[in-house]
Amino acid sequence: MWNPFALMDYNNLWRKMDEMGSEIPREAPWRAPHAEEWDKMTMKQLFDKICWTSSARRFATLFVNVNVTSEPHEVSALWFLWYVKQCGGTMRIFSTTNGGQERKFLGGSSQISECMAKELGERVKMESPVCKIDQTGDMVEVETLNKETYKAKYVIVATPPGLNLKMHFNPELPPLRNQLIHRVPMGSVIKCIVYYRENFWRKKGYCGTMVIEEEEAPIGLTLDDTKPDGTVPAIMGFILARKCRKLCGLTKEERKKRICEIYSRVLGSEEALHPVHYEEKNWCEEEYSGGCYTAYFPPGILTQYGKVLREPVGRLYFAGTETATEWSGYMEGAVQAGERAAREVMCVMGRIPRSQIWQTEPESVEVPALPFVTTFWERNLPSVGGFINFLGVASILSVATAAGMLAYQKGLFTRS
Repeated sequence: MWNPFALMDYNNLWRKMDEMGSEIPREAPWRAPHAEEWDKMTMKQLFDKICWTSSARRFATLFVNVNVTSEPHEVSALWFLWYVKQCGGTMRIFSTTNGGQERKFLGGSSQISECMAKELGERVKMESPVCKIDQTGDMVEVETLNKETYKAKYVIVATPPGLNLKMHFNPELPPLRNQLIHRVPMGSVIKCIVYYRENFWRKKGYCGTMVIEEEEAPIGLTLDDTKPDGTVPAIMGFILARKCRKLCGLTKEERKKRICEIYSRVLGSEEALHPVHYEEKNWCEEEYSGGCYTAYFPPGILTQYGKVLREPVGRLYFAGTETATEWSGYMEGAVQAGERAAREVMCVMGRIPRSQIWQTEPESVEVPALPFVTTFWERNLPSVGGFINFLGVASILSVATAAGMLAYQKGLFTRS
């Protein structure tokens, strides 16, 4: 049933997050005017302040789950608002068309790293986890678990901050850097792909995208993962945050069964119960990532430790998607961070001036990010609280007007 209060609540939720995000500098969120206040607050606390309806709160929770694979009570409001802002805002980060989920690589994104590795040849070392970095000599020495040692003038560390804990540093990391890497955990997600004989959902007029708020449903969001030519019909879904932690103890077959059952209910089709294949990736069990998609900042961390996130330590420089200022958490952010760190090294080597370290990535000509145009009502529809206040004022004025007219009719007021 249509609920005008829910509509106002949803609209105000998106508008408020974007308004707050507009105050936060991409490159230094800890310098935002309300940084201290917002960093002490969780997103749950913020939602409790601005959401009036249970439906808006449920969707707000899912919005956090989907985008950072964590719970609203776990993440700093300052960090999450910054995260959404540096991905282009609420519409850009959540949309498929003209948004963060629009495009895929023909043949898979792994081709990028595979082709780079082929070009670099033997310089790429596989299955060689770094366990020690020593800066005490003329060259930086990097030691791996299989006892191989490499020497370089400078080293770029491009792992999630928490994985720095698997490395021993000599000399030890500075106090703030050392504490930072203990305080930024990874999100929790299992990526699931269910394959079918045909994409029956398209025959029913559905696009394959499902947003599922039900607490008992394992999946929160799905996307159609069918190949562009229509072959290999599949639905990709995500088990997110608290549900990931709850369901990771099940067997792969048990998760598959629950997923197919919810797809069958949502799509209204028995065909969803009969997949031809199922694949999943539980990122929480990956030793050298510890979770996915990215590290998140709990309350109080960004303002105290954020400034050292990209700060070099001697001849060590830091990259990784967490250090990006645009599309952090995505492959795009990882590329930006890697290029920036490489230019930092080039600068200290005297090859480029400091002014060239930060460079804006040119806009794609083939796939430009088109602006989102908001309607008059999206810009001006009041919040539920604002509407109630308006009704209150209007009621008082109406009562006062009626009382005045009645008093005048009874002769209580006289004309001068």
